[in-house]
Amino acid sequence: MIYNFLIFYLILISIISIIVTVWDKISAIAQKRRVPERVLLTLSAVGGSVAMLVTMLIIRHKTRKPKFMIGIPAIILLQLILILLVVVNL
Repeated sequence: MIYNFLIFYLILISIISIIVTVWDKISAIAQKRRVPERVLLTLSAVGGSVAMLVTMLIIRHKTRKPKFMIGIPAIILLQLILILLVVVNL
């Protein structure tokens, strides 16, 4: 039951992360109001990191910003460590 919820959550947060990242790219091109960086990083931190990183690389968005190109892989690494700690303690 918990695994089903976790998978559903990760799929949902990944889709949201992709949509918000693409929205920010479109807004940047159109010179419209942008998505705050803290929102993008928060979405990454709460589970959308892999989807956001892949999306950023595909659409070439924020790829020159160290905050994102170092920060999001660091978040992924921390998430993997957390998963390993949880699995080992089961």
